[in-house]
Amino acid sequence: MGRPSRLGDEDRSDYGRALDEVIASPEIRLLLERSGVPGGRLRVRGLAAVARTTSAADAEYRRYADLRRRARGGRQDAGVSPLSGPGDQERPGAGVLAVLGVLTPVLAAVAAATFLLLGYGLRLAEALPALAGTLVGVGWFSLVVAAVTALVSVVALYRTAAKQSADGTASVPDRSPAVEDAREAWLAALRDRGIRPFLLQQLTEAAPPPGPGDGHGSRFSSPAFAGPDFSGPDFSGPGFEGSGFRGSGGPAPDGSEPHR
Repeated sequence: MGRPSRLGDEDRSDYGRALDEVIASPEIRLLLERSGVPGGRLRVRGLAAVARTTSAADAEYRRYADLRRRARGGRQDAGVSPLSGPGDQERPGAGVLAVLGVLTPVLAAVAAATFLLLGYGLRLAEALPALAGTLVGVGWFSLVVAAVTALVSVVALYRTAAKQSADGTASVPDRSPAVEDAREAWLAALRDRGIRPFLLQQLTEAAPPPGPGDGHGSRFSSPAFAGPDFSGPDFSGPGFEGSGFRGSGGPAPDGSEPHR
């Protein structure tokens, strides 16, 4: 048997919904009340064990993914932008350029405000006129840089959003009945063979141990009164007569009055 398939990014929402359906079932709800485990904590455990639970329905998931890929013309996860992983990034420096596009206008605007305040402050104080003129000139230049870079960043962001929206709407076709049937078969196998057994195991391990009073029968059992031949206490033996025991409602065994 080969290595289990890795769950695609677009299928994680289906996994989350299947997990919520199993947690909302009466069986799991009853066990949650008995064990005292919060439902949110159980959901976090189910999300963390996605590799373990999905392996139980790996055959159904392979069939579903294969039919979906064929319906898309052989493209692997068309229209879905990958979240992470080696080889998924379009360009190695795309992240650096995006950060620079955001930081450059901000830093240039801060520098422009600082230089302009210092320059005009020196002019008002009529001190160091040469330095004041230089600071004012640098401040206006920084302000122009901030405006230009902000405009370029907004245009680039708009083009990227428009391109992703067009790709997402044009390349993902409607799901065929065969693909939908394969998806439902995978989700059913995932719930019955993957998620439910895992949650039951987690709740069984989290159940509190039975207390000392949870068993059947009396909590106290004395060896002297637990024998099969015991019928009642014997008050007629010689040991009882010499023990000095006196009742509160009648004469003593020797005929004398009881002590008050």
